Amino acid sequence: MSEKMTAKSCEEFVSVLASSAPVPGGGGASALVGAIGTALGNMVGSLTVGKKKYADVQDEILELKARSDKLQEKLLMMVEKDAEVFEPLSKAYGLPSGTEEEKAEKERVMETVLKAASEAPFGIMELCMEAIDIVSRFSEIGSKIAISDAGCAAACCRAALNAASLNVFINTKLMKDRTYAEAMNKRAEEMLELGNVKADAIFDTVKSGLM
Repeated sequence: MSEKMTAKSCEEFVSVLASSAPVPGGGGASALVGAIGTALGNMVGSLTVGKKKYADVQDEILELKARSDKLQEKLLMMVEKDAEVFEPLSKAYGLPSGTEEEKAEKERVMETVLKAASEAPFGIMELCMEAIDIVSRFSEIGSKIAISDAGCAAACCRAALNAASLNVFINTKLMKDRTYAEAMNKRAEEMLELGNVKADAIFDTVKSGLM
C-alpha cells in the first residue's frame, strides 16, 4: 500500500471501500467506526472539562480522555493492520494446489495467514470493549448537554464490535486447527455478549432521558 488508509479523505476511503479492492474491508471499516465511537465519547469529555458544574469529576474526565486518545490511535492503527494481514490471505487463496505437495504447502500457508487475519479483528474487538467501558463512564459523569453524543458513541462502538466479530468468525471457520479456532470463537462470543449488553444499556439510558 503506497498510502495509509487513514491518510485518505473520507470520500476516498469510502470510495475504495465500495470498490473491488481487497482492502479496506469489514475489519478496517469496523476499526474506523470504533475510532469514531471512541472519539464521540471523548468529545463528551472535552465538553465537560473546565465547567464549574463538573469540577468534582474533572480529574477523572481528564484520565478518561487520555485513555480515549490512546484508544483512538490504536483503532486507527488497526485499520492499517487489518489491511496488512488480509493481503497475504488474499494471495494464499491463489496458491497452486495441483499436486499433493502443493496442496500441503497451500494448507500450511493458509493456516498461518488465517490466524493472523483473525487476530487483527479480534484485537479490534478488545479495543471496542475498552471503549464501551469508557463511554459508559462518560455518559454517567459527563456534561448532560452532550448526553446524546454518549449514546451515539455507544451505538458506534457496539456496531464496530459486532462487525469485527464477523471478520474473526469468517477466518476461524476455515482453520484446520479447530482447538485454536474454537478457543478464539469462544472468547469473541463472550466479548459480544458482554459488550452488547453494556452498549445497549448506555444507549437505552440515554434514549430514555431524551424522550
